[in-house]
Amino acid sequence: MTTAPRPPRPSLTLSCTVLDAPDAAELADFYRRLLGWETVQEELGWVQIVPPGGGSGLGFQTEEAYVPPVWPTPAASPGDQLMMLHLDFEVTDLEAGVAHAVAEGATPAEFQPQSDVRVLLDPVGHPFCLVVSGKVPGLPPAISPEWVAEQTRELAEQDRVTVQDTVAPDLGGTARQAEPDPSS
Repeated sequence: MTTAPRPPRPSLTLSCTVLDAPDAAELADFYRRLLGWETVQEELGWVQIVPPGGGSGLGFQTEEAYVPPVWPTPAASPGDQLMMLHLDFEVTDLEAGVAHAVAEGATPAEFQPQSDVRVLLDPVGHPFCLVVSGKVPGLPPAISPEWVAEQTRELAEQDRVTVQDTVAPDLGGTARQAEPDPSS
């Protein structure tokens, strides 16, 4: 049996990985601050950022029906949105990387699987990892619950909205919206 020859493969280049969000511009702003990347395209419901000097970047797309993924997956209930992918970012100093990410609006995940990795959640719940290259996996280093609590208090004092405030489902099954600041 003979098969027909395949046509030549077209040129394919990964331009970006796209993350859905309730508001593309807000999530893009978080990653722009986190990474120091530049916006190369922005329109209603869509933003793309790339590293300085170019290369594959990140895209953000508004999805009205966005549901945050569950991390870790074993904690998921039937029907929950599972984590379908995550982003890894290398850091030279894990504690400094976590502190920077938290200051920009990330939340450390409760479950931390490795000593050279920290799982964080972006402002709409996408897990991402900070990875220290060249470290031997083992027990997690001491990032104490007290330190996480201190970071959380500092964010609250800055009047920043938390992941739970913006995307946690309420008893009626709809997403809660952040309360407007009556002093503004």
